[in-house]
Formats: sequence, structure tokens, C-alpha cells
Amino acid sequence: MRAVLSTIGLLILSNVFMTFAWYGHLKNLSNRAWYVAAVASWGVAFFEYMLQVPANRIGHTTLTLGQLKILQEVIALSVFVPFSVFYMKESLSWNYLYAAICIAGAVFFIFRG
Repeated sequence: MRAVLSTIGLLILSNVFMTFAWYGHLKNLSNRAWYVAAVASWGVAFFEYMLQVPANRIGHTTLTLGQLKILQEVIALSVFVPFSVFYMKESLSWNYLYAAICIAGAVFFIFRG
């Protein structure tokens, strides 16, 4: 159980960096050339990988690869929605709920028996 909790914690932190690397430049560097945004994103993504790689190594001691991937997707959506609403000031739509239902189905199937 400790390995799973460590994996979840590291993946949450990793996804915060990933979300900012992938989308933060749209708000903060929209007036800069794309390659400036790309270099800045690569710098942020470094920290994502420094957390994601150990998370997957720890997680793979008790979880299957499929379980790790679905766990990562659940966490990605859980981080992305607040980022989108609170940081990027996007409106929340029913599509987020529908996506969460699809992910919940994936969780059910990958973690059953």
C-alpha cells in the first residue's frame, strides 16, 4: 500500500508540472515566439520527469503497467480540471463530467479481478 500511495503522490506532483509545461505557456507566454514557449516548457517538463520516472518505478512494484497508465490518466484529469478552471479561467462544462465517467469505467475494468 505504501508503494501505491507514494506513486499517487509523485504522480500528482508530476502532473502539476506536466500541466503547466503543456498549457501554462498559453497564458504566460502567448506574446512570445513558439520556440521560447517550447524551451520554457522543456524546462518545466524536466521536473515532471524527475517525479514521473520514480513514480512509475515504485508503482510497477505492485501495479501492472495498465493500472499505472489508468492511474496516471485519472490523476491527469484531476489536476487538469482545476488548472483549467482556476488558472486558465476556462468555464467548466458537462464534458468534464462525461470524460470522468469514461475514466471511471477504465478504472473499473483495469483494476477488477
